[in-house]
Amino acid sequence: MSLKVAVVGASGYVGGELLRLLAQHPEIEVTTVTAGENAGQKLSMFQPHLGKYSDMNLVETSAQNLAGADVVFLALPHGKSAEIAQQLPEDTLVIDCGADFRLSSPDEWEKYYGSVHAGTWPYGMPELTLTSGGKMRGRLRSVKRIAVPGCNVTAVTLAISPALTAGLVEPNDLVATLSVGTSGAGRSAKAEMSSSEMDGNARAYAVAGSHRHIPEILQNVALAGGQKGSISFTPVLVPISRGIIAVMNAIPTKSFTIETLRQVYEDAYGDEVFVDFLSDDTLPQVKAVVGSNKAQVWVGFDERAARVVFVCVIDNLVKGTAGAAIQSMNLALGFTESLGLSVDGVAP
Repeated sequence: MSLKVAVVGASGYVGGELLRLLAQHPEIEVTTVTAGENAGQKLSMFQPHLGKYSDMNLVETSAQNLAGADVVFLALPHGKSAEIAQQLPEDTLVIDCGADFRLSSPDEWEKYYGSVHAGTWPYGMPELTLTSGGKMRGRLRSVKRIAVPGCNVTAVTLAISPALTAGLVEPNDLVATLSVGTSGAGRSAKAEMSSSEMDGNARAYAVAGSHRHIPEILQNVALAGGQKGSISFTPVLVPISRGIIAVMNAIPTKSFTIETLRQVYEDAYGDEVFVDFLSDDTLPQVKAVVGSNKAQVWVGFDERAARVVFVCVIDNLVKGTAGAAIQSMNLALGFTESLGLSVDGVAP
C-alpha cells in the first residue's frame, strides 16, 4: 500500500521540485498539496510541468487538511514551519525543507533569523562525516522529524567535511565563495535577483558574515571536525537558473601528499551513490549535476598559498533541498536510500 504524502507550499520552487521527484517514487501517493495565498487555485497554474498532478487543487495549509498523511513535506519560508509542525501528530513523518529546525543553538537562530528558536530536529545530510564516527545517516533511521540542510550549506559541507574529520585542515580561517543560480533566491525573490535582471550579470549578496547559512555551516564544521571554527562565506548570484558551485580553501594542519588527501575522500565517498569524488584533474561543473541528486567533489593543493582547495557542485533544488528531503525520507522509512531519485542530470 502506498504511503500518503502531503506537500505544504506546493506552488513554490521547492514544492514543485518535491512533486517532480515524488512522481517517480514507487512507494508514495501525493494526496494533498497546500499553499498560502495561492490556495483555491489549480496546482497546474504554478507547476504546469507536473502532468501527473495537473488536476490537483491547492488547499489551505492547516492541520485539518493534512490529517491522514503519513509524510508531510514543509516547503515554506524560514520561520513558517514551526507553527504547522507542532500541530501534526507525533507518528507523522514531518520533513522541513526550511531552516526552522536546523540549528542547535537558540542564540544563533535568534541572531540570524530574529525570532524565537523552535527546536532542533535530526539533520538530513546522510553523507556528512562525523568526528564521533560514522556518518549522519545513522541518526536518520526510523525518526519522525527531519530538518533538511540549506543548499549552500550542503555544497560547503560535502566539500570539506572529510578533510575536517581526518584532521587534515584547520577548522578556523575557512574561505568559501559560492556561485548560486537564481532559483536559490526563491520564487518570491526581489526584482534585482530575478532571472531577467540577472541575465548577463552577477552580484554578491549577504556578504561580510551576514548570510543565514553561516551558523549552520559552522555547526557542521564542529560535527565533522570537533571544533566550531570560523569561515569567510561569500555567495554570488550568477545568471543560471539552478545549480551551485562552491570553491573553498583551508589551511592544512600538517604536511601530507595529494595522494593522502585523495585517499581520505575515496574512503569517505567511494561507496556513496549521490557523491562523486573526482580524483583526477577533471573539475566539477554544474551541468553534470543539474536535475539529479548528485554532488561532485574535487580536492587539490595550492602550494604557493599553502592552502588546500575544495570544489563542490550540486543542483540547489535537488541535492540542495528536495532530493535531500526524499533521500532522508527513504532512510527514515526503511526504504532503499536512492529510491525514486536520479543519479543522472538532464541535458542542457
